[in-house]
Amino acid sequence: MSVILVTGSYDHEIRFWEAWSGICSRTIARTGETGQVNRLAISPDKRLLAAAIHKKVNIYEIGSPLNEPLVTFESHTMNISAVAFHSEGKWLVTGSEDGTIKIWDLRTSSLHRTYDNGAPVNDVIIHPNQGELISCDQSGSIKQWDLAENVCSHELTPAGDVPIRSVTLASDGSCLVAGNNKGQCYVWKVNEENTNLPRFQAVTRFQAHGKYLTRCLLSPDARYLATCSADTTVKIWSISPTYEFKLERILVGHQRWVWDCAFSADSAYLVTASSDHTARLWEMASGETVRQYNGHHKAAVCCALHDGAG
Repeated sequence: MSVILVTGSYDHEIRFWEAWSGICSRTIARTGETGQVNRLAISPDKRLLAAAIHKKVNIYEIGSPLNEPLVTFESHTMNISAVAFHSEGKWLVTGSEDGTIKIWDLRTSSLHRTYDNGAPVNDVIIHPNQGELISCDQSGSIKQWDLAENVCSHELTPAGDVPIRSVTLASDGSCLVAGNNKGQCYVWKVNEENTNLPRFQAVTRFQAHGKYLTRCLLSPDARYLATCSADTTVKIWSISPTYEFKLERILVGHQRWVWDCAFSADSAYLVTASSDHTARLWEMASGETVRQYNGHHKAAVCCALHDGAG
């Protein structure tokens, strides 16, 4: 499969879509199971799908017709809010409302490590160097975790105790953006080499939405930032070399909260998932909906797209 597009919903279903035709090609209906699908991630080699379902993570084989998971990771005691794959697929990281971040070894199907974040975790991403994690939480903190040293090496609290909902890092590690419950975005330049400068250098902040922000995501080419919100819109911000963020366009069409988004590998398209039960494929150049994906019976709250090299 050259393009893998997956959505998850409060209807307990995971749906695979043919991106261009809009046809649902496979449904994993978890009959008898409780808990909604919170987050989805596709492994870099396109072989595995990780689905965060309430307090557990199911790992499915994408190429298999079987709807039973290959393995299930269980250790979190509350809702899992984030899931991400290591670049070589060796491990998986999860963040949870139980205040912990966990690393799972995919080779041995076991829990490898647990970090105590001290507050409910809203998002976790893996640094492009694969040696650090960046998390954000309900207490308003952004933390960087050093996997080699096994410690929290840096902590930022840009807006006091206002919960940070989402974090995103440029593919080259140079820029960090975080969005909070009040619709504000904060931007830092990340200094990797120069030890005379602070690791995170605040460069700007701006009001992205007037309502709750649910997700912020930098495009693979780091030229754009997408922000999703309770106001039913997705906003696309262009980023200058000096880190100025300019509102490029507003994607209008969803009827309810927009929860999640995913860029195509070439940054030309964006997929979004909404409480209006649908997902949409948007063309970045025009801001138009290219395709709408209909089939979920309740809120579509997460999506994952992998159309790059496997």
